[in-house]
Amino acid sequence: MAMGISVEFIFFTLTLTLSLLPLISANSEGDALYTLRRSLSDPDNVLQSWDPTLVTPCTWFHITCDQDNHVTRVDLGNSNLSGHLVPELGNLARLQYLELYKNSIQGKIPAELGNLNSLISLDLYNNNISGIIPPALGKLKSLVFLRLNDNRLNGQIPRELGVISSLKVVDVSNNNLCGTIPTTGPFEHIPLNNFENNPRLEGPELQGLAAYDTNCS
Repeated sequence: MAMGISVEFIFFTLTLTLSLLPLISANSEGDALYTLRRSLSDPDNVLQSWDPTLVTPCTWFHITCDQDNHVTRVDLGNSNLSGHLVPELGNLARLQYLELYKNSIQGKIPAELGNLNSLISLDLYNNNISGIIPPALGKLKSLVFLRLNDNRLNGQIPRELGVISSLKVVDVSNNNLCGTIPTTGPFEHIPLNNFENNPRLEGPELQGLAAYDTNCS
């Protein structure tokens, strides 16, 4: 009898645990997004609905989730936000669209964004983002749109981006990048005006290891 109760209890516990797994995951994603909220200044209260006490962030404004309550979109373009991005964004395992364009976000692009295996669109253009383009973004094998134009980025364009076969749009114009413009992989079809207004960035006719290895920071 005791053995029967024990087995039933174990089965019940296992079933309950499995049923709660999507909610636990959603809650961890909510924690990551709330960390982002705390790092941003939001004078227009567009993030007012981002309540960390809720079980899932899927009811928050500007957030889209799939049927399993995983976050797939963050839409905060042109929202008058300032502050900086946070490494915790890399915990949004099924995120497909990160739209933070036309704000006043500063600081660096976290290398942890390279963990977003499902990411299709990374739109950070028209901000005040500085530092380098992380080579870790080369791990984004689903990426189609990479728009980083009109920021204050420096350093080289990572050659790791050249292995992303899905990449169709790259715009890094109006930054302070240096080195040479890649010409391999997806860069074969990117218009040169998507690289313009980077005073220290050399054209593809000067492509080569010597140019790539020159002092560039």
